[in-house]
Amino acid sequence: MLRAKVLLVGPCESGKTVLANFVSESTEGICSYSPTQGVRFETCWPALMKDSHGVIIIFNPDLPSHLKEIEMWYSCFVQQQPLLDSQCLLVAHHKPGSAGDTENLSLAYPLNKLKLIHSNLEEDPEDVRMEFMKYFRNIITIINESREREEMSIIS
Repeated sequence: MLRAKVLLVGPCESGKTVLANFVSESTEGICSYSPTQGVRFETCWPALMKDSHGVIIIFNPDLPSHLKEIEMWYSCFVQQQPLLDSQCLLVAHHKPGSAGDTENLSLAYPLNKLKLIHSNLEEDPEDVRMEFMKYFRNIITIINESREREEMSIIS
């Protein structure tokens, strides 16, 4: 059985738990906010990153501080591993009742070259699920290709 380790990271109150529960089809905490402890200590991050195959950076696009903070998450969790940009997904998570402006989101380099999806679980939950499944399929393809290259290098 193939296993993939994908990290969900981002600023506090960005929607990480809600999206993780939604994608895993758990109903706990989808409608209401309840803070999770998570790993708030940077000294733990290297252990978390070890052997990860992908990173999903989740942020609330309605909070200007999140736009600046996701640059740090990208630097720490994607560039330092190093992961390919195709192994990273940016999720602009729109909370219930937010304006949900999906057009005017300007991201700085290098974030502007990453795959960005907008999630709104009230308006388009199945589109969000489909985007996550596409991302996970891509991660599986990358893992399989890496294994094949490793096996070929052993053989030759």
